[in-house]
Amino acid sequence: MTPAPTLTTARLVLRGPQKSDMAAFTAWVTRSDRMEAVGGKGSERDAWRGFLAGIGHWQWHGYGFFTVTERATGVAAGRVGIINHIEWPQPELAWHMFDGFEGKSYAFEAACAVREWAGRTLGLEPLISLIAPENFRSIRLASRLGAMEERRDVVDGEKVIFFRHLPYNDKRAMAQAAEAIA
Repeated sequence: MTPAPTLTTARLVLRGPQKSDMAAFTAWVTRSDRMEAVGGKGSERDAWRGFLAGIGHWQWHGYGFFTVTERATGVAAGRVGIINHIEWPQPELAWHMFDGFEGKSYAFEAACAVREWAGRTLGLEPLISLIAPENFRSIRLASRLGAMEERRDVVDGEKVIFFRHLPYNDKRAMAQAAEAIA
């Protein structure tokens, strides 16, 4: 369905979106309280459009959101990847974990793998993350990844904090990737 490679970590498989992921994505868009961090809950129509836009992103840019699945169960746990919308200043490392899968360090593990892949394979680095000031969980994750606040701004009508990630070949990033991918 997409040109996405498959990345594996200690506990996860990251792959391109598949039709079977639509139900989990729709549930996240329409019911998850975590949607407040990305503009608010949406309708099933919004989920459909967002899901298809994600597939198109892979076709257009050659990168996008990976579906994050648990290796042990194959269950879709969220999305982590590189996005670059028309209004974005540059490619962004972004993450969305589905309800029930937060607090397990899956986003950290997947983000380490994606950062390494994006830098090594695509030369996209150092990446940014655009995070709403009230999204404390994502701010903590960006900090854990070694990202530093660069500035505060407005992107696509939303207040955001620009975080600059470590280059994939920084010693700290390499140690994180080695631990996550092992």
